[in-house]
Amino acid sequence: MNLQVIDAELMQKAFLAGARSLERKKEWINELNVFPVPDGDTGTNMTMTIMTAAREVAALEKPTMESLSRAISSGSLRGARGNSGVILSQLFRGFTRKIRGAEQVDVTVLAAAFAHAAETAYKAVMKPKEGTILTVAKGMSEKAQELAPQSQDIVEFVTRVIEHGDYVLSQTPEMLPVLKQAGVVDSGGQGLMQVMKGALDGLMGREEDFSLEESPSAGAGAAAGAGSDQLETADIRFGYCTEFIISVEKHYDEETEVEFKAYLDSIGDSIVVVSDDGVVKVHVHTNDPGLAIQRALTYGSLSRMKIDNMREEHQERLFQNAEKLAREQKEAQEQREADAPRKPYGFIAVSVGEGMDEIFRGIGADYLIAGGQTMNPSTEDMVNAISHVNADTVYILPNNKNIILAAEQARYLVEDKRVIVVPSRTVPQGISALINFIPDLTPEENLETMTEEMGRVRTGQVTYAVRNTTIDGMEIHEGDIMGLGDHGLLCVGSSISGTAIDTLKSMVDEESELVSIYYGLEVKPEDAGEVLARARKLCPSCEIELHDGGQPIYYYIISVE
Repeated sequence: MNLQVIDAELMQKAFLAGARSLERKKEWINELNVFPVPDGDTGTNMTMTIMTAAREVAALEKPTMESLSRAISSGSLRGARGNSGVILSQLFRGFTRKIRGAEQVDVTVLAAAFAHAAETAYKAVMKPKEGTILTVAKGMSEKAQELAPQSQDIVEFVTRVIEHGDYVLSQTPEMLPVLKQAGVVDSGGQGLMQVMKGALDGLMGREEDFSLEESPSAGAGAAAGAGSDQLETADIRFGYCTEFIISVEKHYDEETEVEFKAYLDSIGDSIVVVSDDGVVKVHVHTNDPGLAIQRALTYGSLSRMKIDNMREEHQERLFQNAEKLAREQKEAQEQREADAPRKPYGFIAVSVGEGMDEIFRGIGADYLIAGGQTMNPSTEDMVNAISHVNADTVYILPNNKNIILAAEQARYLVEDKRVIVVPSRTVPQGISALINFIPDLTPEENLETMTEEMGRVRTGQVTYAVRNTTIDGMEIHEGDIMGLGDHGLLCVGSSISGTAIDTLKSMVDEESELVSIYYGLEVKPEDAGEVLARARKLCPSCEIELHDGGQPIYYYIISVE
């Protein structure tokens, strides 16, 4: 096949094919995470980023390079989630800037687009690290510049660029020791290669289905089924209508689904479980939503969680009423914000767990974004949050290293307010930063003070391993309990309480003064009390606080100052 030029329609097909290719492989990419924690989100973040753009691209009936470029660039930027998603959006942004003015794209334009894509992505990252998606993008860019003068056949050109990209990807473990130790390549780079390979399939006509219809498990049909008259009029023995979607990250087959349904049946009724391509839509009526959520978390990460008290709402159609209530609350909130005088400053915090939410509200957060390790908010989520804070200067506390870039991107999209991103990498850092805000200081002085104070905070997190591996000489088996610190693995154990204490032990020193322990959704208060008692014996000279954080995934989050 000899292809000399690409028009807008063919470029549209190539992009959609690349998006579908990434979507099909997202769970495999998630599994490439270095740490075996239940947050393998690189594939998910990249997929959610590209699919936001893909929906806009698919809607173009008669695309031009200009309209196509605008849809790819704006869609991926608004949908960007996590570091990998933000970098992918920047690659698209740089690429489309070079093709948008052309009626047709040839090898020369493609080579220039590859170069500008890599350059734009590198500039978006404050401290670029080699051995990542950036390195893979740069390697393909350099190969493109080398090949452009040699051939005008686009298929041959792209094929050879991809081959070189695969080679660079294979070398990432040699650039980042942590990858080599874990025996994996960079997950972001692997995601980029899936996009490239899918796009090549699209160019060659090998990708026939360019539709982007949502699966039955995640679309409106599933929600409508769960809200049918039959479910609505059921006898309300169980008071909470609980819904969520599982992005499957562990083994989940028909037998697993049967066991899961049986478990749900033991704690509730009106059960709907629909599975499709790594996504499971769940609906159950139960008196303890936490039990359903805890079991679901053993299979993967959760999204679109919704819990309604049916004993208060059974007189109306369940979901119609919930939607109406949410709409009214939003309108009322927006009206209150519009009527209230504009404040000099306001705060947005990314939080997860009811307890954490209460803490942030108590220390002054104006708006909370649900998110965290398994659910990174997008750039558009950040922009929407900023619009709800009626203040001249808005501070954003990302509270996760994988969310900082999305917050930075949102800062550039807001024109009517000054937005300051405080680079908090953990929830305890965000809490410390907000507590140390001083109204009399200038925004620059406050950013410096908040950053300095949160730098004094050490954070440990206790969770479970989702696969076997070896890190820092420590052998880890699936199901082990791990203590993770700011810079890597601290300890591995078999019990949650014991590992929490071992994590604390590795964090405290003679200068430690304050220890804060936040226990998660799956920890019983009496077990948390036991950890508190042991912590006081371990650190008799420290002030120790215990809080109900309510966070999923992490049994304990511990901070030491």
